[in-house]
Amino acid sequence: MMDSETSQASQAPRSPQSPHTFQVDLRGLVDLLSHHLYSSPKVYLRELLQNAVDAITARRATEPDAPARVRLSAQGGTLRVEDTGVGLTEADVHSLLATIGRSSKRAEGLQEARSDFLGQFGIGLLACFVVAERIRVVSRSARTPGAPPVEWTARDDGSYTVRTLRDAERPEPGTTVHLVARAGAAEWLTPERVAALARDFGSLLPYDVRVGDEAVTDLPAPWDRSYPSPATRRVALARHCHDLFGFTPLDTIDLAVPLAGIRGVAYVLPSAVSPAQRAGHRVHLKGMLLTERAEQLLPDWAFFVRCVLDTDSLRPTASRESLYEDETLAAVREALGERIRAWLTGLAAGDPERLAAFLSVHHLGVKSLARHDHEMLRTMLPWLPFETTDGRLSLEEFAQRHPVVHFTRTVEEYRQVAQIASAQGIGVINGGYTYDSELVEALPSVRPGTVVAELDADTVTAHLDAVDPAEELALSGFLAAARARLDPLGCDVVLRAFHPLSVPALHLDDRDARHEQARADAEAQADDLWAGILGSLRGSAPRARLVLNHLNPLIRKISALHDPELIGTAAESLYGQALLMAQRPLRPADSALLNRAFIGLLEWATHPEDGQA
Repeated sequence: MMDSETSQASQAPRSPQSPHTFQVDLRGLVDLLSHHLYSSPKVYLRELLQNAVDAITARRATEPDAPARVRLSAQGGTLRVEDTGVGLTEADVHSLLATIGRSSKRAEGLQEARSDFLGQFGIGLLACFVVAERIRVVSRSARTPGAPPVEWTARDDGSYTVRTLRDAERPEPGTTVHLVARAGAAEWLTPERVAALARDFGSLLPYDVRVGDEAVTDLPAPWDRSYPSPATRRVALARHCHDLFGFTPLDTIDLAVPLAGIRGVAYVLPSAVSPAQRAGHRVHLKGMLLTERAEQLLPDWAFFVRCVLDTDSLRPTASRESLYEDETLAAVREALGERIRAWLTGLAAGDPERLAAFLSVHHLGVKSLARHDHEMLRTMLPWLPFETTDGRLSLEEFAQRHPVVHFTRTVEEYRQVAQIASAQGIGVINGGYTYDSELVEALPSVRPGTVVAELDADTVTAHLDAVDPAEELALSGFLAAARARLDPLGCDVVLRAFHPLSVPALHLDDRDARHEQARADAEAQADDLWAGILGSLRGSAPRARLVLNHLNPLIRKISALHDPELIGTAAESLYGQALLMAQRPLRPADSALLNRAFIGLLEWATHPEDGQA
């Protein structure tokens, strides 16, 4: 019976509990904003300007002829910001200013106009506590003409008071915000700092904004102004770029995407930069500076420009200091990339001198673009420079000279073969620089009929003339002694005849040979367990080759030697000299070999009778 009652009691419905409300520690929240959400306390002024501009926009939605003024005044650690906007009633003050996270843009009757506002997150005046210990707001509503003015005073401890004022204390609609600096933050409320921040944030705002008697706004934007001539416009924009970014641009590109509400300009950097360097672009949102470090605005390949633009369509993040990555931003990025691509195409078609000047500095950026854009590659074929055995040429000119376009994938390989290949009539492109090998391989896709082939050690060796078998047989003793000395270094010795005659020896290897040599070096230095593992990875790749030039007079003299020790010293010297000629990095074993060979030759030179044949 007891168990049944207990069971029934446990299944009985519980009485509903009253909900609880989150408690907000305002000081902790302000600390979170200042250290994690905002990059700098300076954003407080942007928030004040934003609220003022949004209030004017809200009023003009119903009163198109309403005044549109924002006035700022700073002195003695205080700041006053006054606007002629829509204003607030006492109910608005309780509902909006004292409720964290609620935005006045959600007020009744304004929802449909939200796209006209700068603010979207309702943080508002809260950001002012980053620099202020007390905020006082005096406001009178334009939407409720009979409502008296109201005063809202808040402190950084989370407390606030509201009181109704007499009509004479605020006769006209609008809002005035008074800030009193908190300890250690007075510098942010000095007249000079306020004026500088207002100009930085608000130079493109659509309303009359002033700090004291000084105008903040400077409209129309430099790229939208009328100029007497194109030359005058270029000079004016160059001055604007220097004032904004600190450099005089190589050229200027107009950016306009009407469907996305974007107008602006891209400035071409006058000096080369690394593709890995993230560009910082200035983005204004409806006239208000959103960020000066927008990194995702342009495609990665367009690292050679810095942009400044105004938009009304891109979404800001919660801090309003960067752009929200969404489909709109992706579409804008593609559209701006198309604009820069069209500028390049226009230069190629109508202004080759300016294009040549641009490519002399920024050919890497264009090559990056051409990798994925065959039309751009086709356009730039006559212009993009490449290092070749015929000098610095474009792919188009090089392909016209050579029926087969040979290339190497690394700078080391090119240095090995360039001199010899050129003497044999083989044209070679150095594909070891960033993007170059990819572009050479893409050449047949934009130039049908072009034959492209990678040049490796085997191909070079195959183009060298073989020595008469009888002569090579006569030198078998010399070759055996040279091979025995270089065998520990993973290098074979072969005899060929080639030009130029001045080159006594040529060191050739390929990537597989280098990988095998690196594995062998690691195996020699490893413990038994690791050496066993590396030994199991031993491949059958061809080894490096020291190709001796039978036409060279020095090689003919050396090949007549009979002393195995002297032949070995000579082989080591030729090996080291060939490495240096190819500008190869020297391993410790190679450095030791060079030192040993040098000392050996000095000893032989001082005792020549010991080495006579």
